[in-house]
Amino acid sequence: MDDRFNTIAGWVLFAGIIALGASVLSGKFFHADKPQRPDTLGYVIEGVVEEGGPAEMSLEEALNLATVEDGEKKFSGCISCHTIAPGGANGTGPNLHGIMGKGIGKVAGFGYSPALSGNGGNWGWEEMSAWIKNPKAFIEGNKMSYPGMSKVEDRAALLLYLNSQGGSLTVPAYEAPAEDAAPAEGEEVAAEDAEAQADEAGEAEATQDAAAEENEGGA
Repeated sequence: MDDRFNTIAGWVLFAGIIALGASVLSGKFFHADKPQRPDTLGYVIEGVVEEGGPAEMSLEEALNLATVEDGEKKFSGCISCHTIAPGGANGTGPNLHGIMGKGIGKVAGFGYSPALSGNGGNWGWEEMSAWIKNPKAFIEGNKMSYPGMSKVEDRAALLLYLNSQGGSLTVPAYEAPAEDAAPAEGEEVAAEDAEAQADEAGEAEATQDAAAEENEGGA
């Protein structure tokens, strides 16, 4: 009876050891932890900015890189609401001829919302860029239904085109940040020669000091 009991107990103990080992091994191969973001994304969704991505260029830089021709293409999305020819009729939105530099909410004959007509100020580069980027955020309470243009490059091109149609603004100057210039080949050689001469002078001085100490010791 004891032998039978010991045999059963042994098998139960053995089964427990096997189950424990399987649990440990499965934990090493199959993790239930929070999924980790891979180092390289399989695909990138447009409009989602990755952490540590490049910063958006300034409006000044974008204006100096954009072209009026590109801006005219961008304006094709505005013609359902706006005209831009001199003396053009107002539509859903005001006629935009000469809008750049003009007072905000000052196109004659257009029924502006109080938010725009009472805003004050003029349509400068920064003001128009902010307006086109997000009309609702720039002037709260206006009636503009346009959702906005997110890329500064696109806004800059459109602004250049608007300004070319009777606008009065001067494109702001832009100077690219100076990069650390590498020394010219001649300058590198001169620097190396100067360093070598300094080393030689140091060695000569050390030799002289050693000789002087030796002479003093002999004396």
